[in-house]
Amino acid sequence: MSASVPRLVIAAPSSGSGKTTVATGLMAAFAARGLAVSPHKVGPDYIDPGYHALATGRVGRNLDAYLCGPELVGPLFLHGAQGCDIAVVEGVMGLYDGAAGEGELASTAHVAKLLGAPVVLVVDASSQSRSVAALVHGFASWDPEVRVGGVILNKVASDRHEELLREALEQAGVPVLGVLRRAPQVDTPSRHLGLVPVAERQGAAVEAVAAMAAQVLDGCDLGELEALARAAGAVPGGSVPWTPASPTHHPTRSDEADERRAPVVAIAAGPAFTFSYAEHTELLTAAGADVVPFDPLRDEELPEGTAGLVIGGGFPEVYASELSANQPLRKAVAELAGGGAPVAAECAGLLYLCRELDGLPMCGVLDAGARMSERLTLGYRDAVAIGDSVLAAAGTRMRGHEFHRTVVEPGSGAEPAWGVRGPRPRTEGFVQRGVHASYLHTHWASEPGVARRFVERCRTS
Repeated sequence: MSASVPRLVIAAPSSGSGKTTVATGLMAAFAARGLAVSPHKVGPDYIDPGYHALATGRVGRNLDAYLCGPELVGPLFLHGAQGCDIAVVEGVMGLYDGAAGEGELASTAHVAKLLGAPVVLVVDASSQSRSVAALVHGFASWDPEVRVGGVILNKVASDRHEELLREALEQAGVPVLGVLRRAPQVDTPSRHLGLVPVAERQGAAVEAVAAMAAQVLDGCDLGELEALARAAGAVPGGSVPWTPASPTHHPTRSDEADERRAPVVAIAAGPAFTFSYAEHTELLTAAGADVVPFDPLRDEELPEGTAGLVIGGGFPEVYASELSANQPLRKAVAELAGGGAPVAAECAGLLYLCRELDGLPMCGVLDAGARMSERLTLGYRDAVAIGDSVLAAAGTRMRGHEFHRTVVEPGSGAEPAWGVRGPRPRTEGFVQRGVHASYLHTHWASEPGVARRFVERCRTS
């Protein structure tokens, strides 16, 4: 594909400015024009990509320079944007906010520079008028390598308010590409870890995305925004699309035989387990697995022939009663793990494998209990595999992300999954027989051998 796919990065001075409303509405508005839109999200966020997928009809993908490394941002972007007319990238936090203590790393500005993409700054103008010019000027001039191509004013109160804002911004030299009025109908409900995922509110989510699109269509200059995207040029560095296939792997007759007996890898899905990167399924499939989703809230059996199990993140604490009530599936998971089958669990998956969650019985695979906590645990982690497991050989270094309001006691087993590096080194997670369970969310594209190793263990266990 061409490395010059038209693209925009939607950023803001801070969280809560309206990035998700504008980015999702813009994706839907471009799609309504008949464009094939590639949706992306900066950082480890799993929830916004669900709304992006509703807006575009394509899988929402993440671009994380910390989890995957800066060198993979361009290739992963091009992989997701294949066959598309335009790409919209929603930023994270404030434009220049990145991994703590790591400078610009993983910030929206960093990703915009890696992509060579123009930035559209979304500004919450609800409590300012002339000061907006100083704010925009500061963000536009802070880093000369970041091209702020325009601003969209959000939560504008009236025609007079808009007039004052436009007059002020003429001095900043940054064009106004849109003005959005206050519109409660586009708000999406939140709870302890952010927005409520699409899978939990399908009908309402569809209505919310439609409202976002209507607001953007009414208040933004789509022609100017598309022209800005088309002026982006080629992605820097001569990037080529990432591929889930191993670049050094050449099929053999043995591989062809393995393909005929592709092991079934069951992946937890449904409202309780919505956190998964699209590349994980692609990597498992490329490694020869038959990937089959199932819903632990409703399915009483694992998919037929399950040889391995992947349980990602989500909200088991919200659905603890329903998960606990599904005794047949809990028993099936325990029996699968007890038989030594490969099981990879992250965060919500870790909780599901515990003895109990907030006093309610879970699968009992791990001799640990889980409970809700008032404390939010959040941040990037630099980790190394303590020993060999179904996912990684001892010494494998991966970067992860923690985001939860739960506590597991004990926090690690006799064989921990990871040693977390940093000012306060610690061990974390559990490895026992074929089980690898941890709070860390990892992006397997950074270490494709993880998926190949897991599938190979599914074949041989």
